[in-house]
Formats: sequence, C-alpha cells, structure tokens
Amino acid sequence: MSRYIGNTDKDREQMLKEIGYDSIDSLFNAVPDSVRLKTNLNLPGAQSEMELVKQMKLLSNKNLNLDDYTCFLGAGAYDHYIPAAIDQLALRQEFYTAYTPYQPEISQGTLQAIFEYQTMISELTGLPVVNASMYDGATAMTEAAIMACESTRRSEIIIAESVHPESIQVLNTYAQFRNITITELGYKDGQTDLEALKNIINKNTAAVIIQSPNFFGIIENITAIESIVHENKSLLVMSADPISLAMLKSPGELGADIAVGDGQSLGNSLSFGGPYLGFMAVTEKLMRKMPGRIVGETVDKDGNRGFVLTLQTREQHIRREKATSNICSNQALNALIATIYLTLMGKDGLKEVANLCLQKSHYAYNELIKTGKFSPVFTKPFFKEFVVKSSEPVNELNSKLLRSNIIGGYDIEKNYHELKDCWLIAVTEKRTKEDIDNLIRKAVE
Repeated sequence: MSRYIGNTDKDREQMLKEIGYDSIDSLFNAVPDSVRLKTNLNLPGAQSEMELVKQMKLLSNKNLNLDDYTCFLGAGAYDHYIPAAIDQLALRQEFYTAYTPYQPEISQGTLQAIFEYQTMISELTGLPVVNASMYDGATAMTEAAIMACESTRRSEIIIAESVHPESIQVLNTYAQFRNITITELGYKDGQTDLEALKNIINKNTAAVIIQSPNFFGIIENITAIESIVHENKSLLVMSADPISLAMLKSPGELGADIAVGDGQSLGNSLSFGGPYLGFMAVTEKLMRKMPGRIVGETVDKDGNRGFVLTLQTREQHIRREKATSNICSNQALNALIATIYLTLMGKDGLKEVANLCLQKSHYAYNELIKTGKFSPVFTKPFFKEFVVKSSEPVNELNSKLLRSNIIGGYDIEKNYHELKDCWLIAVTEKRTKEDIDNLIRKAVE
C-alpha cells in the first residue's frame, strides 16, 4: 500500500472544475485579502520518502521512549504491558475508522464492542450501569460531580486533596461556570481525614469524591467514608485504578454510588499523555441522569440478538441548554483497546497483573528504605505506587537516573508543598527485579 498519493496538476484542475472554480485563488475568494499569508510557510522543502523517513526518525529519537528507558513514573499514567494482539486488532480499518453509531442497522459491530466494554467495566466496578466511555478520568470525575449536584439538587462537592491534582483542576474549571462550590478535604498519614470530613459535610453537600488508590498510591478507608457520606444523604463518588479492582473490593461492594477512573492502564499506551478513556459506572437509580451514551442489547423482529443506543437524552443534540451533559462523543477506539485487553487477560490474568504490581512495588519500597537515603512518608497500605522522602532534591535525583536510562518518579512537591523532597514511585508488572535493583543502585550512587 502506498503511504502517500499526491495530486497532480491535472487532478487539481479536475477537482476545481467539478466544484465550479477555475483556480485555487478563486476557491479562497471568501477569505479577505488582508488576512491572507503573503509569504511561504516556514517549512522545509520537498524530500524523497527515504530522506523524510530518516529525518522523522532523527526527530523522534529526541523523545524518551519505553524501549530504551526503564520507567518508574506513574502519577496517573502507567507503563503496563500491552499484549501484541492489541495493535493488530485495534488497527483494523473497521475499528480504526468507525465513528458514532447513530444508525444501529449498520453499526452492529461497533455497538457490540461498546456493549462488551460496558459489561466488563460493570463487572470490575460492581455497579450495574456503564456508559460508552468518556474522554478521560478527569472529565469522567467532573461529570460525576455535575450529575450528583443535579440528582440531589445540592450545589457543593467535597473532594479529597489526595485525588489526582489535575482532576481537581478540571473539576474547578467546570464548577465555576455551574455555580458549584468545591471544598477540598485534607489528608492524614496519606488517607482522607475522617474527622475533617465529619466536620465539613453538610446539608448542601451533593457528593464526596474519593480516589482509591489515591494520588499517593494509598488505599483509602472507603467503608468509613461511605458511612459518613450516606448518613448525610450525599452521594459517594469513587475514582479507581481499574487494575487494582482485580484485587481490591469494587466500588459497588464498598457502597459507592458512582465509580469513575481512567482506563489508560487497560492496554492503552502512554502516548505522551493521550488520548485515553474515562469510565463511569452508576447505580440503577442514577442511570437516567448519566451523561453520554449507553448501548443496550435487544432483539430484532425475527428474534435475533441486536444492539442499540438506549437511554440517550435527546437534549444533548437539539436542546443543549437543557442537556444533563454536552458530552456527546466517546473514546470508542480506546474503549475497544480496553475491551481487547480485558478479554485477553481474563479474570485470572488481571489478578496476576494486580498481584505482581503489589508485590514488586512493596519490594522496591522496602529496598529503597534499607539504603538509608530514603525514608518513609506514610504508613498506610499502598497498591502499586508509594511516596518516599529523598535525602537529595528530587529533580537532581531524576536527572542522575535519566543519564542511566531510567525515568524516575514524580516530584510530588510540585503539587503538595508540604511534601518537600518527596518522590512518588510507580512499579508495574513490567518492572523486573533487575530493573528495581538497578534503580536503587543508581539512586544511591
């Protein structure tokens, strides 16, 4: 297959004639001459395919990549193993080019894939209703907050400071245009401060948002939080790492009303920050308030199994000001990748991934503490990320590791000024004992 098919002068002439123009300039007559660029674009000249490929490779080599570097950086995006079958399947043209399935009669494959995705996320979260995926974890969480306010007719959201800082930023951005009050809830030893929650929750609190494992990697005491939240007749929104749900109790089991999170770790590559996908699952009581789409299973007139978009509020298309949400698209390709990943791993495979993350992260934590160069920060249980205090500035530590082809942890002081010289390390199933030992050896040199 040719990578590029150029248009000849004859091709351009024919296309212009077809649409009723005699030149490129006449095609753009509607654009005022005063705003037209009078000089050539600052672009290199034409190159042969061989020259261009070489140039692009030189440019791409300036980026750090996970083939040449060992990654211990997490903080919301994780270097998990991606089975080779995912690329082969996701790049098939019937998946790669599929768009919004408005016409179910010609979109059965896309609809079925989304239906399977919804089913698997429902099993992971322990909640019965899942939408067709959202942009990312941050917007899924924000949509959950908006839905909670509309459902309870209250206007305050309490969010734990241990939730991902970027998610808090996104929530604040949306809230200022919807007259929603955001109250941040402090932490104690890395977990949500329960006494502080009891003191600030009130009759105007629509929902409390908790992340578990939280930004520090620590597993929250959701049972205690759930009791406080529901006693106040507020909703509990729980953001979760989907990998952790293979090992920990699901949000549904813990009493959450809404579960959200980012599905990047389910077979999606880091991709320099995106695109990712957000998942959202809710109780049956909230399903008619849920934003986006839901794919449902039905039968046709002959009794054959079929799939349709269902419970989709029409206001999203024709009366935007009355919409529960204006998110009208979904990350279908990324959700498909998550579906393939979950299918390939199965329940046992996903549990094994989670267990490896748990065991390897605790090995790394203990070995770092043994060096004497790092000290504990929190004492609460963690899953695959943890925070340690470094005896040297984290930026210097990370620069030193980078020279040894190691991408170090996150400098958590950027977001939490009280955690000076603290290092957030992520250890996934991809990290070998040799990788971890090498990290420790280079860190103490």
